[in-house]
Amino acid sequence: MEKRLLTLAAVLFAMAAVVPEVSAKRWLVGKMGWTTQVNYTLWAQDLHFYNGDWLYFVYDRNQMNVLEVNKADYESCNADHPLKNWTRGAGRDVVPLNVTRDYYFVSGRGFCFGGMKLALRVENLPPPPVQKASPVIKTTDAPSTILCRRPGVRPAVFAIGALWDAFVRLWQ
Repeated sequence: MEKRLLTLAAVLFAMAAVVPEVSAKRWLVGKMGWTTQVNYTLWAQDLHFYNGDWLYFVYDRNQMNVLEVNKADYESCNADHPLKNWTRGAGRDVVPLNVTRDYYFVSGRGFCFGGMKLALRVENLPPPPVQKASPVIKTTDAPSTILCRRPGVRPAVFAIGALWDAFVRLWQ
C-alpha cells in the first residue's frame, strides 16, 4: 500500500512539473470593494483583463447588487433588464471573464448614478515572447551533435521518465 502511495505521489509530482503555468487573475473590484464614491472607470483604465480572469465584488448585500447589463443600459444606468444578476446573497460575488468581449456592470437601486458602474474589455492573452533560436554547439571530439538548450526540456524529460518508472512499478 505504501509503495502505491509513493508511486502516486511521484506521478502527481511529475505531472505538476509538466503542467504549464496558469495565468488567470482574480481582480478585487475597486480599491475598497464595490462601493460608492469610487470612479471605476479610473480604476480599470490601466488594467488589462484577460480571458479566464475573475472579478471579485465585495459589497454590502443589504443595499447593493452586481448586475451585468448591455452598453445602452450601462450608459443610462438602467438596471431594470440586466443580462445577468451576479448577486448571490453574501456580498462576495465572483464573475468569470470567460469570453473575449466588452462587459458592463452596474449596481441597481440608484447606486449607478453615484458612480457604481464598471465597463471593461476582456482580451485574449498575448502570445508568449519569441525566444531566439539556441545556437548549435559542435564539438571537434565527436560527430556533429546538436544540444537542446530550450528551457523546460530537461524537466519534461525527467517528468516523462518518472511517469514511465511509476507506470512500470505500478504494474509489477
